[in-house]
Amino acid sequence: MTLRIDDAAAAFVDRISAAGEGSRADIINRALAREMRRRAAVRDAQIYAEAAGDADEGTYAAWAAANAAALGSELD
Repeated sequence: MTLRIDDAAAAFVDRISAAGEGSRADIINRALAREMRRRAAVRDAQIYAEAAGDADEGTYAAWAAANAAALGSELD
């Protein structure tokens, strides 16, 4: 896959790569993984808001326990 990024982003990736934080591909893959986790968290929050409504803390704990395995698998 070939990616085109703007000059400022390329300079940032090159700078942190040169600082020893991994190859360009490593840095971009980590950033994409973070974005995928962020989107999953947003989706999970929307699901919770719809399912739990104005639930109290105990209701949230029960919901989280029941859904933890399904939600956690998306973060890997």
